[in-house]
Amino acid sequence: MYFFLSHLSLVDIGSSSSIAPKLLWDIFLERKVISFMGCAVQMWFFGQFVVTECFLLAAMAYDRYIAICNPLLYPVIMSQRVCVQLVAGPYAMGILNAITQETSTFCLPFCGPNVVNHFFCDILPVLSLACADTQNNRLVLFIMAGAIVFFSGMIITISYVCILVAILKIQTADGRQKAFSTCSSHLTAICILYGTLFYIYVLPESGSSLDINKVISLFYTVVIPMLNPLIYSVRNKEVKSAFRSKFERKMQ
Repeated sequence: MYFFLSHLSLVDIGSSSSIAPKLLWDIFLERKVISFMGCAVQMWFFGQFVVTECFLLAAMAYDRYIAICNPLLYPVIMSQRVCVQLVAGPYAMGILNAITQETSTFCLPFCGPNVVNHFFCDILPVLSLACADTQNNRLVLFIMAGAIVFFSGMIITISYVCILVAILKIQTADGRQKAFSTCSSHLTAICILYGTLFYIYVLPESGSSLDINKVISLFYTVVIPMLNPLIYSVRNKEVKSAFRSKFERKMQ
């Protein structure tokens, strides 16, 4: 679990670092400028890390499934080699998504407007500046986003259905509570991330205003990477025990 959490932290750092520094810098500038190459680099890293996080959460769901449904075989099934493979897969999917979106977007001609109506170079606001028909690009975005949400979501759903069945078979209330506590942090992170991504990329023509999309984008680019450490640490027994003991020492 901690092996996967370390990579989730790394991905959150990479995702927020591709957006937050430029965002904070622009707050203090009247004229907010980003170069064409800088826009492409920002889109690449954000697209890579956000997809990596989706599949990494799916790998973590499988890890929780093995831990709860096959606890005695957990050290055998989740060997170091398997864990490395389950982490390498999400990184590979993130790179594949970045290559696809970057190639399809920046091969278009940009000869007219140059004002990105967003606080970072997201795919849809950049596509709206192209001097060409972007229907095929939007179709590629819809297919890629839908496939990412579907396949990673299916892994998560199947894993948690099996986990739920296993938990319901536990006889004691204490055992069921412990099993639910093991999964609650992960489920919270999944619901927050997938809900926002689905709204922005799978339903891009939902009719919502651009201002609402900006708020949602701010949530999953800045707020979620900040919340994940809190979500996992607050639900962690060792962390809570350490905070409790430190607080008790200060009260003495």
